Amino acid sequence: MTKEFDQQTQTELEAAAFRTLVDHLRERTDVQNIDLMNLAGFCRNCLSKWYTAAANDKGLELDYEEAREIVYGMPYSDWKSKHQKEASAEQVAKFKEANPDH
Repeated sequence: MTKEFDQQTQTELEAAAFRTLVDHLRERTDVQNIDLMNLAGFCRNCLSKWYTAAANDKGLELDYEEAREIVYGMPYSDWKSKHQKEASAEQVAKFKEANPDH
């Protein structure tokens, strides 16, 4: 049985869970986006795209790079230079197999 909450409470809980997820991903810089994509089918960039879409759906102007900075906690170029490692051939092959349209 699913617990029912009023809309405000549900929104607050979802927002808190999102913030916790983002904080967790900021702390786990060892986990690469390709690892996330290969295991879960989404990554930090996906969260950024979803955040942008949600803002735009509400009539708010937010571009992808701004959303990335919210999710990454810094400009993406900074995160990439500090934390992103080159994907292995195995990681790339697994990604391509699971995402043939990318």
